[in-house]
Amino acid sequence: MAIIMPYFSAMLQDRILALLQPRDVAAAESAARAAGLELVSTDSVAEFLRELSSQPWPATLVSLSTTHVDEALVRRVADLGSGGALLLTAPAVSLERALLMERVGAVGLLREPLDPADLSPRLTALADEGREIPLPDPADERREDGLPTLVGEGPAMGAVFETVAKVSRSGSTVLITGESGTGKELVAQAIHAASDRRAGPFVAINCAAIPEHLLESELFGHERGAFTGAVARRVGRFERADGGTLFLDEIGDMSLVLQAKVLRALEERAVERVGGEKTVPVDVRVIAATNQKLEESTRAGRFREDLYFRLAVVELELPPLRARGPDLRRLALHFGAVFSERHGRPVRAITERALQRLEASDWPGNVRELRNVMDRAVLLAHGDVIRSSDLRLGAAAPRGSAQAGPGTAHGYAPELSLEEVESDHIRRVLTSVDGHMAKAASTLGIHRNTLTRKLKEYGIDGDPGVEVAP
Repeated sequence: MAIIMPYFSAMLQDRILALLQPRDVAAAESAARAAGLELVSTDSVAEFLRELSSQPWPATLVSLSTTHVDEALVRRVADLGSGGALLLTAPAVSLERALLMERVGAVGLLREPLDPADLSPRLTALADEGREIPLPDPADERREDGLPTLVGEGPAMGAVFETVAKVSRSGSTVLITGESGTGKELVAQAIHAASDRRAGPFVAINCAAIPEHLLESELFGHERGAFTGAVARRVGRFERADGGTLFLDEIGDMSLVLQAKVLRALEERAVERVGGEKTVPVDVRVIAATNQKLEESTRAGRFREDLYFRLAVVELELPPLRARGPDLRRLALHFGAVFSERHGRPVRAITERALQRLEASDWPGNVRELRNVMDRAVLLAHGDVIRSSDLRLGAAAPRGSAQAGPGTAHGYAPELSLEEVESDHIRRVLTSVDGHMAKAASTLGIHRNTLTRKLKEYGIDGDPGVEVAP
């Protein structure tokens, strides 16, 4: 049974408290034995409350059809905090009872009469969860010095922090490389916030998310009448970042023509609006980022060598999440605390088993994917503890899955339906390409219109854990 408090004796860890209909006691005892547990059954509400108040219990079973059991009593049981994981039973499942389960933080609602085959897996799963690791105080996760929160304690991120500290006070351009989702924009924000330009604006633009014919205007601005639809002068991102920092994300996707114009702006420290005849001086520090190998792109003629050298005065490579060792746990706890506060959810801990599941994943979407998983887990968690069953990891291939046996389906749990696999895989692909629709459709091998339809079909377009870019 889950160790709710470190001082639990072995005896208490193997006992669960129950207030059930007499007809269900034998079935519950059978299910508990199958899970390696002992059921302590009470005959009345008063006896149940006395036992509940006398000591902490890893789990409790409460029948909603028992005399004198109503929502007020169930809330009282939940508020006592000594009952551990709360399982409710009822003659039938209804929306009203499901809402009650959500309000009191119960981990499950089972139909009466109880079937040991249904109850035993629930109890076994609770027993396998292991100890609860408290989430940090959300207040401790916020910085008061204006710097973004960069979470990391291992050597991989230690090297990143050292480089950020060295280059922040200079005005040199920085090229941040690394896989999608490793936190390149967050590092760029940290460099800006620690620099002498921190009082100026930080302006970011994703070069891959804006159509080519609009990107030039976004970067450099345009004059009125420069092209059809240009009804007024527009100030570009270079001018908006004057006195501050311009972050050019996914610069490897920029066309050669625009690369030449960016190089000229960097060399001359001035821009020329589309349709304009005058140059506008700008004082901008440029930080660029890409998930591509720009050295290979220059050899292939897809990226200008002179621009590469101009950008990579300092090149900073961010490690993938799978190479960050103990940072994964620290990040999971950090995101759990952040989203618990943001969503107003009373989540206070995550189980050891849940953390082990997170550690067993390859995380192709890196920190962004972990962030989305924890966001969803906080929203879907039953009660105040995130358990392994609250994690949506069906699409995240476990480490070593290429050598997995035939029952593992390359990292997808065999009990998942085809619809669940497809929706999770679409989420995974969107995460890996920063929500870029065209890239996601290309990766999936389907037309963009088909992808749009599937996003609506699976509710992904409204999923707070998945960002979708044009």
